[in-house]
Amino acid sequence: QVNLVESGGGLVQPGGSLRLSCEASRGISSFRRMGWYRQPPGKQRELVATLAIGGTTNYGDSLKGRFTISGDGAKNTVYLQMNSLKPEDTAVYYCNAITWTRTEYWGQGTQVTVSS
Repeated sequence: QVNLVESGGGLVQPGGSLRLSCEASRGISSFRRMGWYRQPPGKQRELVATLAIGGTTNYGDSLKGRFTISGDGAKNTVYLQMNSLKPEDTAVYYCNAITWTRTEYWGQGTQVTVSS
């Protein structure tokens, strides 16, 4: 069993920044890929960013340049740096991890609200 614990969400004004953290219960190098997804109110869950073993990153449409995913193996943590936040970035953000046997895990989610 793998636990993923997100933190760092909250209320921020448009144009502001937040950094989300996802701490895994085991080393992040043991995962094939980790990432962030989000679910805006009334909408389906969508890709934000992924980080594969070896460092390859992938971002959702129009998010690259504002959002940056990174990992710290020493802390078993994956981060999502979000800059220039917009009201449409309001969503519950979920951490995701996929093992080498393709088992998928999700965190409980953290709320991000962008509003003045």
